[in-house]
Amino acid sequence: MEAIGIIGAGNIGKIVAAHLLKHNMPVIISNSRGPETLKETIEQLGSGAKAVNTAEAAEADIVLLALPWSKVKDLAQITDLNGKIVIDATNHFNPDYSVEDLGGKASSEVVQGYFPGSRIVKSFNTLVSKVLAADPVVGEGHRVLFVSGDDDQAKIEVSEIIKAIGFAPIDLGSLAVGSKYQQAKGTFSALNLIKI
Repeated sequence: MEAIGIIGAGNIGKIVAAHLLKHNMPVIISNSRGPETLKETIEQLGSGAKAVNTAEAAEADIVLLALPWSKVKDLAQITDLNGKIVIDATNHFNPDYSVEDLGGKASSEVVQGYFPGSRIVKSFNTLVSKVLAADPVVGEGHRVLFVSGDDDQAKIEVSEIIKAIGFAPIDLGSLAVGSKYQQAKGTFSALNLIKI
């Protein structure tokens, strides 16, 4: 399997990488400071993880955006994600943790505008990091991760990855409708559900 590119090596990026690696899915991970600063992260993640620069992470067919909201627009100015499946795990928090006013648009619609031609799927953003890091198999059920997007095939591919790492995907529909439920302060944000 081709490596999944992860842009952002904070809590969410590292947690998703760990889940993928546990299921033999290789990852290439980047941050804004360069691969040489990720030595400790790669040691923690172990075999199958490789530190790269942002441009290299963006070359993967599937790219996870796990960076602060304030950095997404900057990323768009240096990175072309045309044709890529882009998993948007961002939340539109300002640096002071207030929620940015997007004028009625869903945050993933804004991300889609930054990366025209990409195939955006909103996911991995509703669970707090401690819960996301925990075993997704709970009793006889699986912890839920929501997906939203306008490209049905991209949602299917992301849902297959979600299932493969032990979570239960639930499709909420389009970016304009479904991702609003998932985004910061949305109905399903920080909601921890188990699918039996």
